[in-house]
Amino acid sequence: MQTKMNVGNISVIGFDADDTLWDNETLFQDVEARFRELMAPYCSGDDASAELFKTEMRHLHIYGFGVKSFTLSMVETALSLSGGNVPGSITTELLRLGQSLLTAPVMLLGGVEEVLRQLSGRFRLVLATKGDLLDQERKLERSGMVSYFHHIEVMSDKRVDDYKEMLRRLDVRPEAFLMVGNSLKSDILPVLQLGGEAVHIPYHVTWAHEATDGVNPTGRHYHRLDRIGELPGLFS
Repeated sequence: MQTKMNVGNISVIGFDADDTLWDNETLFQDVEARFRELMAPYCSGDDASAELFKTEMRHLHIYGFGVKSFTLSMVETALSLSGGNVPGSITTELLRLGQSLLTAPVMLLGGVEEVLRQLSGRFRLVLATKGDLLDQERKLERSGMVSYFHHIEVMSDKRVDDYKEMLRRLDVRPEAFLMVGNSLKSDILPVLQLGGEAVHIPYHVTWAHEATDGVNPTGRHYHRLDRIGELPGLFS
């Protein structure tokens, strides 16, 4: 049974974007599947994926998160796996795949607009996401949901200090903040550590970087829902 919140304590609700409001990771997985096919002359699909992930993690502090980082990592991994002999046609295809992620339609998850409509009249809503600034702004605009948000925050990462800085700019105490997201690592654990409330809504696919190795939050400030449409029920 869901635990109801003390509505009087919450004044600001933060929403993650990718795989919380709209589909994202499945698009990346489709592109990675094509990358595996293109790398078939050089290695197995599993090895191609493993090397791509290593490249992403090695350069995360330089490239950050998002499509451009992923695209550069695909090109670098292809060069490495081919010994520098990858044909120009494959490099061109990898760049095209990256561009397809940047221009893909934004597919809202079920119930998102109705939830935002219901809650926007009662709370300040904040989009709190990470990734490439231009790409996230573009997706939000294409989603048609921008009018529901009081503030847009695109972070370079989502750690305790990143949330602390965001809350300082919003002039809100951690205990008055609720974060909603699909990633325990990025959306839930840092906010709980900070003293806020968090609602975890798992998505059916998760990027390996967001894995938490069996960490299961508990306590009255942590809530888990199956779908976003259940969120307003926590306040009734």
